Amino acid sequence: MSVVRTEVKYVYRFDEGSAAMVSLLGGKGANLAEMKRLGFPVPNGFIISTEACRAYMKEGPQWLDSLWPAVVEHMHFLERATGKTFGGRENPLLVSVRSGAPISMPGMMDTILNLGLNDETTEALAEISKDLRFAYDCYRRFIQMFADVVLGIELDLFEGVLSEVKQKLNVKYDYEIPADVLRDVVDQFKNIVRSKIDQAFPQDPWIQLKMAIEAVFKSWNNKRAITYRRISNIPDDLGTAVTVMEMVFGNLGEDCGTGVVFTRNPSTGEKELFGEFLVNAQGEDVVAGIRTPQPIALLRETNPKVYGELLKVAESLERHFRDMQDIEFTVERGKLYILQTRSGKRSAKAAVRIASEMVAEGIIDERTAVSRVTPKEVEQLLHRQIDPSVQISPIATGIAASPGAAVGKVVFDVDEAEERGKNGESIILVRPETTPEDIHGLSMAAGLLTSRGGQTSHAALVARSLGIPCVVGCEAVNIDFANEAFTVGEVAVKKDDVITIDGTSGNVYLGAVPLVDPSLREKNLTNLLGMADKFARLQVWANCDTPSEARQARELGAKGIGLCRTEHMFREANRLLIMQQVIVADSKDERLHALEKLVTLQKGDFLEIFKVMAGLPVVIRLLDPPLNEFLPKEQDVTKKLFQLRSNGGSEGEIKRLEALLRRIEALKENNPMLGFRGCRIGVLYPEIYEAQVRAIVEAACELMMQGVDVNVKIMVPLVATGQEMCMLRSNIEKVATATAGKYGVNLPCKVGTMIELPRAAIVADEIAEYADFFSFGTNDLTQTTLGVSRDDAEGKFLAAYVRLGIYMEDPFHSLDRKGVGTLMKMAVERGKGTNKDLELGICGEHGGDPSSIAFCHSIGLDYVSCSAMRVPVARLSAAHAALGLLN
Repeated sequence: MSVVRTEVKYVYRFDEGSAAMVSLLGGKGANLAEMKRLGFPVPNGFIISTEACRAYMKEGPQWLDSLWPAVVEHMHFLERATGKTFGGRENPLLVSVRSGAPISMPGMMDTILNLGLNDETTEALAEISKDLRFAYDCYRRFIQMFADVVLGIELDLFEGVLSEVKQKLNVKYDYEIPADVLRDVVDQFKNIVRSKIDQAFPQDPWIQLKMAIEAVFKSWNNKRAITYRRISNIPDDLGTAVTVMEMVFGNLGEDCGTGVVFTRNPSTGEKELFGEFLVNAQGEDVVAGIRTPQPIALLRETNPKVYGELLKVAESLERHFRDMQDIEFTVERGKLYILQTRSGKRSAKAAVRIASEMVAEGIIDERTAVSRVTPKEVEQLLHRQIDPSVQISPIATGIAASPGAAVGKVVFDVDEAEERGKNGESIILVRPETTPEDIHGLSMAAGLLTSRGGQTSHAALVARSLGIPCVVGCEAVNIDFANEAFTVGEVAVKKDDVITIDGTSGNVYLGAVPLVDPSLREKNLTNLLGMADKFARLQVWANCDTPSEARQARELGAKGIGLCRTEHMFREANRLLIMQQVIVADSKDERLHALEKLVTLQKGDFLEIFKVMAGLPVVIRLLDPPLNEFLPKEQDVTKKLFQLRSNGGSEGEIKRLEALLRRIEALKENNPMLGFRGCRIGVLYPEIYEAQVRAIVEAACELMMQGVDVNVKIMVPLVATGQEMCMLRSNIEKVATATAGKYGVNLPCKVGTMIELPRAAIVADEIAEYADFFSFGTNDLTQTTLGVSRDDAEGKFLAAYVRLGIYMEDPFHSLDRKGVGTLMKMAVERGKGTNKDLELGICGEHGGDPSSIAFCHSIGLDYVSCSAMRVPVARLSAAHAALGLLN
């Protein structure tokens, strides 16, 4: 039987592709093909697929020889389409060679413009354009970019020549250098190349093209691209496509230009054409931040015809792609060309507003809107802001590029910012501009300040995608790298000085300015989370210990309280003293007398919490921590006792402290977290739990008699055996029934337990006989399963274990699915096997972690409970889990 082999197609003309082919043609190529198909003004070109990149990485450089005939064929197609000749001496065809991954990685891989220029074609370009300066400006750009990307020659060598020339001419910008001087600059550039690689700059355009394509393939695995993929969780095996496109020129004169626009404001989400442009420039000038561009609104005044065309194209592209677009354009002698469109990077605030408003505009449905905003972006909305009540003047103001405020120490070196940021320091990275190579330092900084660049510069784009506050184009900032300082007028700021930057206003402040938590009750976020709730199966509850926390949780959308820690109600000084009286009591009668005072106090707290929750479930955990936590430190009591004895203190106070010291000694434990705590206190001192139950039930009954709906659940902590649960449930029900009977009220009151010990998970079937609900206390369950004390591990070995790959993630941040997760799944299955109506939830800090929430969804929990401020993140995570967007 013969096997018919079909040749793989690696190269596609624009008119052969579409947006649906993004995995094959990359984001840039697929969208160019789509725009070409729809009739937008796109230059001609073709795309070398991601499959070609993967084949190159697998087979090595020699594989390019087998690809080459297809590239040549498509270059001849470009020649026919444009009427130009590649390498021609009369009407030369120049092309750009650009990377384009399936998932946007702005600036992380390489691009080469003006490819095809050499000594002869430059003269031909000058002749046909009637502009010698333009031709040599393109040639010097090409040599500089090719030398950097393809030949690996340091960019600073070329920038040094340009700086020296501009200084001699007393001009500020590259476009002010005249033609005759540019010709000399080109000669100097070629000499740099010869001195660095020991051969002349390649003059054959076909050799240039082949080297450029290979360089773009290789850029998939450059350091900055690998770092960006790691930060953004992009797979390493996708590869990049290569787009080869006819050059159009924005640097031909005053009727030319280039720019980047967003169909909506990427910082705020406001519906407006937002962006920047430069007259007489090429695209790299805008994104690199070398020149501070003009706002796009000025184009409406200077060239209303082009602005009108651009506005129409932008609106059409947004409607077609059903998302906010980031569009690169060039104007060549009055004609508009679209060089790229992609879904635009945006701040978290903008993401929420855009998703919400696009639903209202009928562009997307609610499911799409919920899918568009990630839990991480909602977390970014937790960025703090400058306290508006503080009256302080900034030392400088730049362009607000990424919202939120950051306080930190000034650092100028990118590598140092990375290292110190990793070590937990709050660093503000200060640079003239940033480049893609800076991604490792940017990702570890608390904030970014640049003296050059605009809203669409690399610094702004990456800061928004990382969610860090950023101010760009702050031209008043003069950086002195030699002395590691910057000045703003008379103000000098040295390395390690503290500054505050406000990426919402663009202001820069000296020192640490007070910050405030943001409001999470903004209209668009409320709308989006309301949509999310429609898709979520898991309910989101909150961990609240006070009425104010309960109010905040309800405002943020919590559907109940999953953990109310009664011991936190004892921390106030007057209450702590009463709790100490309970602990040091010599008899049960003494203990009961002190407990009566606590009942009154706790009852007041429960009344307020039940009122706030108005019928939503409230899970109240009975006393959990070791009793010695409520007692003062032994050395403090000993010291005070010594002072009283030395100074003739009162006999009564001395006796009280002596009794306290004996009790501290009696309760001392080598490992208190595994000692006399949780339900063990309730077993041996039942009167403590009985008093708490009475306070809970009395509060509930009084409110019910007033017509207030109450939904109370009592949780027993640290249960490890069915016998413990049986005994304690019996006691709780006896007290609850007797107390409710006094009020003549029928109080439905569910009793459950916290599963926080491995044994509890293993014998969950036994415990479920006496429990109405399980709530997983994953903080302690993680500690007892891994044999790791969180408090000790975090400062000693936990970070190293994550760095070494022993733990893939911090197990106290994201659930250890193989260990802790397996126990949870076992407990769910065994508990449900005994009690099919068993309610299941989680109340550890993992309840606010998106990945952990996805796991809780997968094993069939009914709710997750987290701190109030994380409720919005949890609500969106629950929806994403139900939609299959989290796993």
